[in-house]
Amino acid sequence: MFTTARNVRRGTVSATGLAALTLALAACGAPGSSYGGGAYGAAPAAPASPSAVGTAATVDLHGSNLGQILVDAQGRTLYLFEADKAGKSVCDGPCAATWPPLLSTGAPQASMGATTSLIGTTTRTDGGTQVTYAGHPLYYFVGDKAAGDITGQDVDQFGAKWYVIGKDGKKIDND
Repeated sequence: MFTTARNVRRGTVSATGLAALTLALAACGAPGSSYGGGAYGAAPAAPASPSAVGTAATVDLHGSNLGQILVDAQGRTLYLFEADKAGKSVCDGPCAATWPPLLSTGAPQASMGATTSLIGTTTRTDGGTQVTYAGHPLYYFVGDKAAGDITGQDVDQFGAKWYVIGKDGKKIDND
């Protein structure tokens, strides 16, 4: 069954038709999708969060020149923000555009040596579910262009410093 504007207005769209339409729009680079939408050859402004593709987030460990650090399932580095207090994110608006939160649509998972008991979630002011580790809300940095990049380490922005996180849930600070 093909979904048409008339069927949408009548409310007679099947779940299959709606799913097919959603996939077709995503494949065409619909705004807000995790597919396409950018200039050819341009680096993405930020990694797609797991919520953009409808899956639960995974937190892994990866070796770096700073030691074992937290990364997502694709190897993208995760950071903590020292301004966050009591497990709540204070990074919204322009801050969240530069430091996108790691979001999850289900219970986040540990993999590759990350400690399951340290993984949790917090509700953001926009209603999103952000993944935490040892009580720290987790973020990406838009300056990281590839898996394993750690260009956000020890950056002082939006009122505090940003750090990568070790397996124990503590910031790695080599100063």
